[in-house]
Amino acid sequence: MSAQSVRAFLAARAPDIAVIEAHASTATVADAAAVHGVAPGQIAKTLALRIGERVVLLVAAGDARLDNAKARAVWGGKPRMPGPEEVEAVTGHVVGGVCPFGLATPLAVFCDLSLRRHDVVIPAAGSPTTSLRITPERLAALTDGVWVDVCR
Repeated sequence: MSAQSVRAFLAARAPDIAVIEAHASTATVADAAAVHGVAPGQIAKTLALRIGERVVLLVAAGDARLDNAKARAVWGGKPRMPGPEEVEAVTGHVVGGVCPFGLATPLAVFCDLSLRRHDVVIPAAGSPTTSLRITPERLAALTDGVWVDVCR
């Protein structure tokens, strides 16, 4: 169902972008990199983060790690990972398919500068076997993403 919401989002806002159906799971960075034949850094992972009472999405390069000190400086609080049920409830996507497209509820999207190391990145597309190819700049534009430096 959430891959359908991504397809609907793309049909309305970026009909030139195709959803890729994988023959195997792309639920982890390592799995996605292997399936797509790219380095892990080219996989754009989307993390749901709870900061105080709000949930935000962070899209970062697959090989980047959240830096808590940088994150606190940007968001004014310590980010915590919500449980899988909460992630699915707020995004509409199961863990392993979370992406910033076709969301169940409006969420602020932040794009880490680590994405800019790559000309094209590969985020999930709503399920553990779907993804898409997109430039980091277009990803940010389509999601109203704000560029931040919160990873190392």
